[in-house]
Amino acid sequence: MKLYNPGGRGSVMSYAGLLEKIEILSSTLRWASRLERADIEKLLRQSHALRDEVMQLSHKERFVQAATSDAEPVEQTPGERRQALLARSFVFEGTFGDNPKLLDALEVAEKAAPTDLPVLIDGESGTGKELMAKVIHANGSRADKPYISVNCGAIPDNLLESELFGHKKGAFTGASNDRKGKFESAHKGTIFLDEIGEMPLTGQVKLLRVLQSHEIQRVGSDEIIHVDARIVAATNKNLRKLIEEGTFREDLFYRLSVIHVTLPALRERKDEIPLLLAYYGDEAAEALKRRPIKMTPRLRDFLLNYAYPGNIRELRNLVYRLACLAGETADIGHLPEDIRPKAGVPQASLPETMASQAIAPSSLSDAKRAASDEAERAFLERGLTEVGGTVAELARRCDMNRSHLQMLLKKHGIHSKDFRKPRPPQGGAGA
Repeated sequence: MKLYNPGGRGSVMSYAGLLEKIEILSSTLRWASRLERADIEKLLRQSHALRDEVMQLSHKERFVQAATSDAEPVEQTPGERRQALLARSFVFEGTFGDNPKLLDALEVAEKAAPTDLPVLIDGESGTGKELMAKVIHANGSRADKPYISVNCGAIPDNLLESELFGHKKGAFTGASNDRKGKFESAHKGTIFLDEIGEMPLTGQVKLLRVLQSHEIQRVGSDEIIHVDARIVAATNKNLRKLIEEGTFREDLFYRLSVIHVTLPALRERKDEIPLLLAYYGDEAAEALKRRPIKMTPRLRDFLLNYAYPGNIRELRNLVYRLACLAGETADIGHLPEDIRPKAGVPQASLPETMASQAIAPSSLSDAKRAASDEAERAFLERGLTEVGGTVAELARRCDMNRSHLQMLLKKHGIHSKDFRKPRPPQGGAGA
């Protein structure tokens, strides 16, 4: 049988052209009396190619609309902004919640992703900088190309050039073979330069040259190699301060920070902690092959109010520790000793830095959000009690989308099975 032959992937394609391709593919399937395995695989490849073209057009169209829109911005709640991102097919992990500062960062990333502009992500250690880099890559036109991650702080100075640009056999002692560098491996894709603030000045000079010319030379070779890689860099340092101290090049900073994204610390996103506890609780349960851990009210209160100097990474590690060490229910005693509150010491008398950040809302909007969350949680628990833990029935009564309801339950760490009424024992034959 004859299958249609799609045009080159590099050609410009309109929506009308894509619809025509889809119609031809549908016709092929509709009138086929018999398909061989090879034909099926070819049709699958063609459908995947069409999907990729649609996604690329979608990204480009959204970017153009965002850049040219003259409409007045519409006031939206954080939840509506998050849902709008998802509705626009913007792909991001469930660990990103709806904190306003984080949504600002995600919306900048959404506009930057379809372009090839360099992006600089900064934020404290553990705030999710690499995750954000992967989000930018996944939503760009290079999503199906390599994503290469480099920890600039972990490479010795004398090996940095070889690691980034590769080397020729015999270029130095131990160079027994030709070797590709990270930039060559990331050709047509994305290279993520983590901890860029740790890169020595000599490495910064060579990196600047690559950004300017898009060309590299392997160590020990005179051959010029053209590379086309999207640059995303990240740092937990204040690069402007490093520039003043003379340890970071100002021209490199401006080359890297065409798009600048700042990720807020977890202490500025406390409304997301219940969502993160539920998310990582499920993840830990799956990894350890056991049921999600339950927490005592005292432990849960501590985790909601703790300052998290290590941010999301620290929270994740704490949840995994609790899931590993506790049985069915975790308590304060399962926490690391250095952060565990002293016995008999009330929460209010904890160190001032922790108490002020953990308990007192930083603004009226934060106080309103905390009160709203408490009311929302109480409403969900009361509703689940009334319907015996049946999520579908509660969604019907509230006239709410079931998936949205499940997201709210996950946000508050509520498990519907805890509200299910035990079935009465069935009587035996001789009862």
